[in-house]
Amino acid sequence: MWLVMGLVAAALFLPGLLPSTEAEQVAYDRFLDRVAAGEVGEVLIDNQSGDIEFTAADGTFGTTGPLELSIDDRRLLADSGAEVRFETPKPNFFQTWLPLLLPVGLIILFFWWINRRAQGQMSGMMSIGRSRAKTYTTERPGTTFEDVAGYEGVKQEIREVVDFLRDTDKFAQIGARVPKGVLLVGPPGTGKTLIARAVAGEAGVPFLSVTGSDFMEMFVGVGASRVRDLFETARKMGKAIIFIDEVDSVGRKRGAGLGGGHDEREQTLNQMLSEMDGFEGSEGIVMMAATNRPDILDPALLRPGRFDRQVVVPLPELTDRRAILDVHVKGKKVHDDVDLDVVARGTPGMSGADLSNLVNEAALIAVRDSEDAIRADHLEGARDRALMGQKRESLAMSDEEKELTAYHEAGHALCAALLPTADPLHKVTIIPSGMALGVTMQLPAEDRHTYRQDYLEDRLVIMLGGRMAEDLVFEVTSTGAGNDLMQATETARRMVREWGMSERIGPMAWGSQRQVFLGDDLMHSRDYSDETAHLIDEEVQRILGKQEGRCRTLLTEHRHALDLVARSLLEHETITGEEVGRLVAAATNPGEPREADAEAPAKDPTTVD
Repeated sequence: MWLVMGLVAAALFLPGLLPSTEAEQVAYDRFLDRVAAGEVGEVLIDNQSGDIEFTAADGTFGTTGPLELSIDDRRLLADSGAEVRFETPKPNFFQTWLPLLLPVGLIILFFWWINRRAQGQMSGMMSIGRSRAKTYTTERPGTTFEDVAGYEGVKQEIREVVDFLRDTDKFAQIGARVPKGVLLVGPPGTGKTLIARAVAGEAGVPFLSVTGSDFMEMFVGVGASRVRDLFETARKMGKAIIFIDEVDSVGRKRGAGLGGGHDEREQTLNQMLSEMDGFEGSEGIVMMAATNRPDILDPALLRPGRFDRQVVVPLPELTDRRAILDVHVKGKKVHDDVDLDVVARGTPGMSGADLSNLVNEAALIAVRDSEDAIRADHLEGARDRALMGQKRESLAMSDEEKELTAYHEAGHALCAALLPTADPLHKVTIIPSGMALGVTMQLPAEDRHTYRQDYLEDRLVIMLGGRMAEDLVFEVTSTGAGNDLMQATETARRMVREWGMSERIGPMAWGSQRQVFLGDDLMHSRDYSDETAHLIDEEVQRILGKQEGRCRTLLTEHRHALDLVARSLLEHETITGEEVGRLVAAATNPGEPREADAEAPAKDPTTVD
């Protein structure tokens, strides 16, 4: 703005300050020669600048002489008979006052700038107790339930909050009381904030969004002041939704943790509790909060009349993952060979944020491969990287290590292919990925919410298959089974301690230890005796020993199939679950030639490079 104003002023006033004569300039000596020759008729001399303008028969000319003419020059002009005039130009307004006004103006601007800075600092100090909530009004594009893929059960559960905000009188006439607070509980990345904004967008009311950490400040009492200002702002709006993200940072149990509770946090929580009791349910203000740690919230925050309704936002199911993938592939070029149903099946346990990152990673892989669209192998590679880590194709493995890894993964794959309750085998690879030298991947046909004992026992057999294959073929075990043993031991221990799957222990369960920051049972390590602990260890050892025996019997009976799968892995490095099934069928069917299958397990195996 200042630059534009300066250019405009220069365009208006500089032409008046600059000389406007268009006369041809000549040297001063040439001027004197023409005066002496009598060719000059009229001479105009500027007393201030020494500029001389003279008129001759051939035109008007200009020159620059000394500020004071010498006696000889004056005599020459007088003797030439030319009309000589001396002129002193009068300065205009800007030439007179600008040198005086410029320093005064600079001093005024300096004091004005100092005053503005002081006011800004004072306003920041005075507004420290104001709420930092971001307000999203109906004038801005809102989020609706259509923007939230899947989670139909969650939408249905909180739809009555939308109906209440749309038509408060209908609920008031019948005397119904809508919950004042709705707590969204779920793992990170499941879209709790998006769902809260969708509620505000569906209801068409302002949406005040704030995080729990925004209430915290180094000054005592600031958090309580911001809570008061937040509720006061919501009351002025009439109907509104107050959303507090990560409410556990301010709503943690009072007096818990090492060293006692933080006084400022407790004051903020007390103010929030009193404010939630201070407004009626008919005012049209609904509080929503999100957390992934509901177990550490203060009980007073969860009682009826406050956050009296908890809505669980779990990890997406198979159908939800399919809908979420449809949303994230919009705007991206996807090849016809991509089957999103297969991708959804292969991503159990992934949240919406994970699926978004999966599709984006596949797009990056497609760009690196110079492809113009996302193909199925790009999504496969992105999923493998998310689950197992980056492939280490440059890792040099000796032939002995490669053969040992092939038999290890073949043991896992063979057990997965033969056991009746095991999840379908997807692929087996001996290409190092992440920290693993090989991977056997299974894709569940559907999401599981409960696990039967026979399924868990088969899972233990699969985990022990790699170690048992090494022992069966090479009569030695390696460190490659370290992670398998850790997972198998943890599964067996949970079967005994938590799920009551031991006849000697009986229907008794001991859960995992509480977290230290809760301040509960800080010095209490376990709630069972040493005899029970010894019995648990014996049962864990018995279960693992029994499943190891099953695994040995299974691999011994299908030793030829184990050799076929291992040779195929050594040749192709990656084979699919269907190929493993064909190799097992060829080994168990005596009517087909086995050696041929061992030499060429598949003419065109599906590999992931």
